Amino acid sequence: MKKILMVGKPNCGKSLLFNQLTGLRQKVANYPGVTVEIKSGVMDNVELIDFPGTYSLNSLSKDEEVAINQLNAKLADDDTSLVLCVLDATRLERSLVFALQAQQLATQASKPIAFVVNFIDELKRFGHSFDIDALSHDLGAPVYAVSARDLDGITELKQALLAKDYQTYPSLSRQTPISSVSDAVKRSRELASKYAINRDVILKNQNVLDAFLLNSLFGSIAFFAIMFLLFQSIFTWATPLMDAVEVSLGAIAQFITGFVGNGVVSDFINDAIFGGVGSFLVFVPQIMVLTFVIGLLEDSGYLSRAALICHKPLSFFGLSGRSFIPYLSGHACAIPAIMAARTIESPRKRLITMMTIPLMSCSARLPVYALLIAVLIPTDVYWLGLFNMQGVAFFGLYFFGIVTALAISALLSRSTITEQEKTEMPFIIEMPSYRLPHWKPLGHRVVNSAVQFIKRAAPVIFVVSLVIWVLGYFPLNASLEDSFLGTIGHFIEPIFEPLGLDWRYGVAILMSFLAREVFVGALGTLYGMEGADENISGLAAQILNEGLPLNTGIGLLLFYVVALQCVATVATLKGEIGNNKLSWGLYGFYGLLAYALAFVANVVI
Repeated sequence: MKKILMVGKPNCGKSLLFNQLTGLRQKVANYPGVTVEIKSGVMDNVELIDFPGTYSLNSLSKDEEVAINQLNAKLADDDTSLVLCVLDATRLERSLVFALQAQQLATQASKPIAFVVNFIDELKRFGHSFDIDALSHDLGAPVYAVSARDLDGITELKQALLAKDYQTYPSLSRQTPISSVSDAVKRSRELASKYAINRDVILKNQNVLDAFLLNSLFGSIAFFAIMFLLFQSIFTWATPLMDAVEVSLGAIAQFITGFVGNGVVSDFINDAIFGGVGSFLVFVPQIMVLTFVIGLLEDSGYLSRAALICHKPLSFFGLSGRSFIPYLSGHACAIPAIMAARTIESPRKRLITMMTIPLMSCSARLPVYALLIAVLIPTDVYWLGLFNMQGVAFFGLYFFGIVTALAISALLSRSTITEQEKTEMPFIIEMPSYRLPHWKPLGHRVVNSAVQFIKRAAPVIFVVSLVIWVLGYFPLNASLEDSFLGTIGHFIEPIFEPLGLDWRYGVAILMSFLAREVFVGALGTLYGMEGADENISGLAAQILNEGLPLNTGIGLLLFYVVALQCVATVATLKGEIGNNKLSWGLYGFYGLLAYALAFVANVVI
């Protein structure tokens, strides 16, 4: 199968174009460092390969190094038939710096190249146009004008890529050789002077917003307001959906058990299926809301501004402004966030960022937080009469995780610094244009986040629920405390007694060291078995009826903020850091720290 290599600078719309051509629901975001892995998809009978965005063939960051190394390897592949370089029409000069280097590299590998000028819709909005044929002649290669957002020119581009014999493209040997970055910069300026839109026209509206959002006072206030509303929305927007899921699950459970009747099968369906897996599914809408809001911030172009605002305070803790983007991504999932840390140029700051990303409250913690907050804080309590206290508590937990990460980062950064790291490059980040989100990919991303979360967590929760149910159900006619599970639980209970927790919570915590979200399913199975003869009700209501002391509940929340209970994250850290002992050492360190915090909260509060 023929291969087409897609390359370009960050923020040129390459990933969205890749999605439109292949039909894949790929993550698309308007900030540097999203596509840190090589992606591929099939366009009819051609394989399209999407490379991470890079500004130059001289790599500065880990993701650029990945892109350049893989690009050289793919250029040597006989199946590679074309290099497709994507240009940003609103920032043509910057795009051409890399494009000209890529063209030279393709020439050396005897591979044809074609260019795609994206964001043509924005040029039309400002009344600007240029001669595509003339630019094609000057570059010595075909040039196509498209809008990946509005689909303008996509059909024509796809037809050209599938129908052309790439070897008949104009010869590149007529072009002036690009032997250095300075040659590429000089040539890109010449071309931009002929074809690019006046930068002042593009920047006029952007500068108005930046004057506010990047202001040291108002920008900081706006940043904290946006972050606060982000976590408020997780509770307020998701609550109706969560209620609907809970009511639906209860109705389905009663309908199914009505046909089955009483007995072992009915108990298994109630306790293991709906008590375990069902209790976890109730909180999936919150993950969708979190993904949606973060997606809005990514697509709008705000995250680069947030990274700039955060650079100075993060520098105090030994981090970079670029650390903000992996940190925020870590609130969805730590695994892609750790990979996104490749965009940080400094090896030291990159390592510290990766080691502290697990302290960001990922979506797997959401079910745990939501359950315990619903138990500890009534739904009708408001702060200042405006903000729901459950949402405020949510923000507090996320904020505590960030503060803990910064404190540990500061400790790590105070160790010996090499002479090379004393002369690190200055912090530089591109400010992309403000854009409205592309709603179709954003909608796909929201749905996909829920689907992937369920696919990843549901099988583990089902197996754990099954094991707990079997151990708790037998010997037959024995109480839960006298069952096999009760015996195991009472054996480990002394470990959790200092935290104010009984054996049931001990079993749920122990099981959740595989993955945090297992806690809710395990606890749901245990409470379901205790109330097997009662009507199905929400897990939070069952715990609330029994009573959970405030100090114990706070300690349990702090435990889950800090504990690194995700084997997949440890494996990702091992792959990125390349140190098995360090990765598992973090697992143990965060576990002990979490236990200590839960103990202090239980004793002091």
